Amino acid sequence: MKTEKLSDRAFGILEKMIVLGEIAPGSLVSEKHMMNVTGFGRTPVREAIQRLARERMVEIHPQKGILVPSNSVEVQLELLEIRRELDPLAAKLSATRATERQREEARQLAASVMTKVLPEIESFAKFLRDAHELTVASTQNEFLKAAMAPLQGRSRRFWFSHLTRPDEEMSKAASLHRRILLAIADHDEAQAVETSNALVDYLVAFAFATLPTRSPYYNPS
Repeated sequence: MKTEKLSDRAFGILEKMIVLGEIAPGSLVSEKHMMNVTGFGRTPVREAIQRLARERMVEIHPQKGILVPSNSVEVQLELLEIRRELDPLAAKLSATRATERQREEARQLAASVMTKVLPEIESFAKFLRDAHELTVASTQNEFLKAAMAPLQGRSRRFWFSHLTRPDEEMSKAASLHRRILLAIADHDEAQAVETSNALVDYLVAFAFATLPTRSPYYNPS
């Protein structure tokens, strides 16, 4: 079993706090604060911050602090324009290229989300991150992995911050992600692509639903 690096553990804690709004959008925090909330030392936290910056979850401002950028619907829709192209590609490649171990991990992860009909938000956030990371890793394409990392974390943050019916929305998201994972496990390329497109459709509709109907961005079609 691979031992998780301290910097990866620090990243997981900080990413979860940002995604779930425990560190609010617009916050300017210090490296010391991040050391305190994670319980890790300067080196692993600094490495985690650098990774968060690469994934566009934070912005590093020397002599000022670490900024968690705003969480607007405009940014979410721009991210989803890119995910519309990359998500189905990742699903297709994963279903084709996943190793036997990755297929088994996908099957186990799909089963885990159904162990509770309505999982707690924190555990569901971890499931989504694990599902995204496994899907991208299974493409065996480091460039695609690097391209998708900043899209997924920011998208998750928007989704969690705008949940008004958590039980209903988590059920929808769980079903879609479970189908993608099972398609990867079953080497079902067509199902993986179809469900990936359905997931992006859902996320776009969710984003538009957060807009006032008179907004110039409102375009449900």
